[in-house]
Amino acid sequence: MIDKVIIDGKEVQLNADLFEVSPADMTQHEAITRPSLTFWQDARKRLFRNKGAITGLIILSIICFLTVFGPMFNEYAYDQQNLRHAKLPPRMPVVSSLGIMDGTKMDRKFDGTQERVDSYKLKAVEDGVNYWFGTDDLGRDLWTRTWTGARVSLFIAILAAIYDLLIGVTYGGVSAYYGGKVDMYMQRFIEILTGIPSLVILTLFILVFEPGVLSMSLAMAISGWTGMSRIVRSHVLRIKNQEFVLASRTLGASDKKIIIKHLFPNIIGPVVVMMMFSLPNAIFYEAFLSFIGLGLQPPYASLGVLINDGFKQLQTNPYMMFIPSMVICLLIFSLNLLADGLRDAVDPKMRNQ
Repeated sequence: MIDKVIIDGKEVQLNADLFEVSPADMTQHEAITRPSLTFWQDARKRLFRNKGAITGLIILSIICFLTVFGPMFNEYAYDQQNLRHAKLPPRMPVVSSLGIMDGTKMDRKFDGTQERVDSYKLKAVEDGVNYWFGTDDLGRDLWTRTWTGARVSLFIAILAAIYDLLIGVTYGGVSAYYGGKVDMYMQRFIEILTGIPSLVILTLFILVFEPGVLSMSLAMAISGWTGMSRIVRSHVLRIKNQEFVLASRTLGASDKKIIIKHLFPNIIGPVVVMMMFSLPNAIFYEAFLSFIGLGLQPPYASLGVLINDGFKQLQTNPYMMFIPSMVICLLIFSLNLLADGLRDAVDPKMRNQ
């Protein structure tokens, strides 16, 4: 039994005079000390405490704003050509005072030396004409083409997320809920479908349709939702035999009501997270296909098309590839940060962390 303690470096003898009995307040023994929050209120609170997710949300918001309003900031169309202004480096009026994006680039002389020249003066471009991201080899404004291309890439990504939601969630939910032979046949069909590479499916569609948004969207509609369906199936199998579902079925609830009222609300968290992770995958998928020539075709713009065009001018005009590459990297990076934060926010195991 301990009868002495050290307080402020001094040894103190314990006795009854040092303690005071605190009577219990019986009126507060059932009081709720923590504020009552719904699942989504608690998830939103934890999401906004995640600095990485907030950073991703800010970057994504800026990119989305520029994809909508960026092409309106100047008078050039994405397919407007001016060969006299071809291959002009970026020039921004305010930023150029810092010595960057000032319309100059290194030019190699015949003797092998290099010097920085003003391309706008060299080509006698009119005063007041500024291409913020420069121009390509046909004289098209890269600012307008970059944000128009980002708009196309985001559209394809959102389309892939919609396919995941409509096809993947429905297919996986029905397969898991009814089980038995229904589940067996539906899962064998998915195994056959996933055994065919997506690139082969896309190539077959390009043989039937022209390369573009239609062929890519149809290819994603056929095979892109299988991952979502398997995630939904695993969660429905886990909760369909729990007590609250059995009680609802015992009380005579229909299958439709059980799925809508009980099963879907309990899997909506993982579904939202999977949709967020499908967005950067779809953007990368579109950029890769456009880069190898199976995506959008000129004069239409997407981030993959711009990177492919810039790759051809990498040694002489690296900005043509660097700018769209930075945009797609920031876009995928911000979506992954936001998806990671959202996954932690909807995970009940992270509630007290």
